[in-house]
Amino acid sequence: MSALLVTAAPPQATRLEPVTVETYRAFLARGEARPSFLQCPSWADVKDGWRHQLIGWGPESGTGPTGVALVLLRPFPGTRKFFAYLPEGPVADWSDPDIDGWLTPLLQHLRAAGAFAVRIGPTPAFRRWNAATLKARTGPGRRLSDVLADEVDPLGTAVAERLRSRGWRRCGGDSTSDSDGADAQPRHVYQVPLAGRSSDDLWDGLNQEWRRNVRKARKSGVEVVVGSAADLPDFFRLLRITEERDGFRLGRSLSYYERQYAVLNAEQPGRMKLYLARHEGETLAAHTMITVGKRVWYQTGASADHRREVRPSNALQWRMMLDAHALGADVYDMRGIPSTLDPDDRAHGLLRWKLGTGGQAVETLGEWETPLAGTTNHAMYRAFQAYLARR
Repeated sequence: MSALLVTAAPPQATRLEPVTVETYRAFLARGEARPSFLQCPSWADVKDGWRHQLIGWGPESGTGPTGVALVLLRPFPGTRKFFAYLPEGPVADWSDPDIDGWLTPLLQHLRAAGAFAVRIGPTPAFRRWNAATLKARTGPGRRLSDVLADEVDPLGTAVAERLRSRGWRRCGGDSTSDSDGADAQPRHVYQVPLAGRSSDDLWDGLNQEWRRNVRKARKSGVEVVVGSAADLPDFFRLLRITEERDGFRLGRSLSYYERQYAVLNAEQPGRMKLYLARHEGETLAAHTMITVGKRVWYQTGASADHRREVRPSNALQWRMMLDAHALGADVYDMRGIPSTLDPDDRAHGLLRWKLGTGGQAVETLGEWETPLAGTTNHAMYRAFQAYLARR
C-alpha cells in the first residue's frame, strides 16, 4: 500500500491596510484577541507628541482582520522620518508558523509610511516563577535569572528564536539582570491568577502578613471607595510624595492622568478606575485600575508618608483584586517588578510586597527592535540609540 503524502496548504496572500476605529474595536472584542490596554485605540490619545495609525491584516479572501496593531509614530527631529512603536503589540496570532506572512507586510507598510525603525512588544510569556519559589531563593546578590523557572513557555521561546533569526534585537539583551529599565514597558510583571478561583481561594492565597494587614486596615476604619476625575489631583499629590520617598520619577503631569482617565473612559465607561483609601476623612493611598475584556491591570499606586500603620495600600489592593474577580477577569496584573532578589536592594521591597499576594512573577518576551532597510534608516537608528543611551 502506497504511503499517503500530506502537503501543507500554501499560505494565503495577506491584505494589510489602515482600518477604522470601529473595525479595530470589533476585532479586540473577540474573545481570542486578549489585547493589552496599550493596544486600545484610545491609548493613542493618551500619548501626546506621537502620531498614530490603526492597521489590520488578514487573507485576501477573508471578511475581517486576523490581526491588528496600534502603531505610535514619533517624529525624528529635523526629518520626515519616524520611530514606530507598537506597545505590547501587535495583537496577532504569535503561534502562526507563517509569522512572516503578516510581519513582513507590516514592516513594509511602516517603511513606506516613513519609519526608520520599529519596536514591538510580543505578548507571549517567556518564564514564570511561583511566589514560594522566589521567597525561598531570596538572598544577597541574587536575581531572577539565578532561579530556575517553575514554567518556561514554549511559545515564548519559539517566538524569541523566530525574531532573533530575522535580525530583531531584544532591548536590553537576553540577560534578566540587564533588562531592568531597558524596555519602555516592564519586562517583568507580577500576576495573580483569578480564573477558576473563589474569593476564599484568593484570600487563602495571600500570605499571613497580607491577611494581617488587610484585617488591620478594616479594624482601623480604613474605607476604600471608587473615586472620580475630581479626585485625580489628590492622587497626583500622593504620587509625588511616593516618588520622592521611593526614589523614582515617572515624569508625568497631572494633565497626563486627567487625559488618560478621560479618553479611556470615553472609549469604554469604567475602563479606568481610581480607588481611594481613606482614614478619618483623609485620603492616604490611591491606585488606578484598567480593565480590557478579561484582563485587569493595577497600573499606578501612590500613598502618603504618614499613618502607614493602618495599611491603606493593602486594603486597596484587596478590594481591587476582589472587584477584578467579580468582573470575571482571568488575571489580575500588578504590572512591573524589579529583577532583584537581594533583600538589601532598595528595589526588592516592591517585589516582596507583591509576592505576598501569592501570584507569579512573569518574564515577558520584552520589547524588540529592528532598523528598516536602507542606509539612511540604519544611520538614523544608530543616532536614535545614542540618544536613548544619553537620556
